Amino acid sequence: MAPAREALLDAALAALEHRPWSAVRMADLAASARVSRQTLYNEFGTKEGLARALVRREADTYLQGVRRLLAAPAPPERNLVAVAEWTVTRAAARPVLRALLTGAWDARLPAPRPARPGARPAAVPAQRRADEGPPAPGELVAATAACAGERWAAGCELAVRLALSHVVAPAVPYDRAGGTAGQCEEPESWSPITPRITSVIETILSVETTSPRKTMP
Repeated sequence: MAPAREALLDAALAALEHRPWSAVRMADLAASARVSRQTLYNEFGTKEGLARALVRREADTYLQGVRRLLAAPAPPERNLVAVAEWTVTRAAARPVLRALLTGAWDARLPAPRPARPGARPAAVPAQRRADEGPPAPGELVAATAACAGERWAAGCELAVRLALSHVVAPAVPYDRAGGTAGQCEEPESWSPITPRITSVIETILSVETTSPRKTMP
């Protein structure tokens, strides 16, 4: 990816930490990335095009991380657990990825749609791919499972779905009196994956991945 394009996407992601997407200005992003506004428009076409590129990069970076973890020299079930752990950690830290995986788009985030039919193709190849639109949650999960190859695809899908169940409904700690210590409603309060949850996932995957079944139950 071109350095200017990468710098602009980094600037857009950083801007989302401080303001909603509706308040992000293209001129500010160009200044932050130290490129001209013309360069920004040449790369993305419009703010909507920038949003599509930003979301596409989040999906691609996530899948690259999955492939890296699956390629590690470890037992398959351990690699699949690593994918589950990383999915939770990554989703907790990156709101755009969390929205991609769960379909829960916060009003502060860009929620781009594909480029309209008949629109002129973007001059930049990477933008033409981004303009196809972001993957739906099911498509992204399927792409993640495909990273594991046919033999382990079902186990990888199970690992990701178990991880996403924790992202969507994380464990709520209990106080000594038996009541909840707090409701995990805000992203900042979502608990990371715990050793106990990791152990449960590893046990489930150990059984599933050694089963002769080739499809999900």
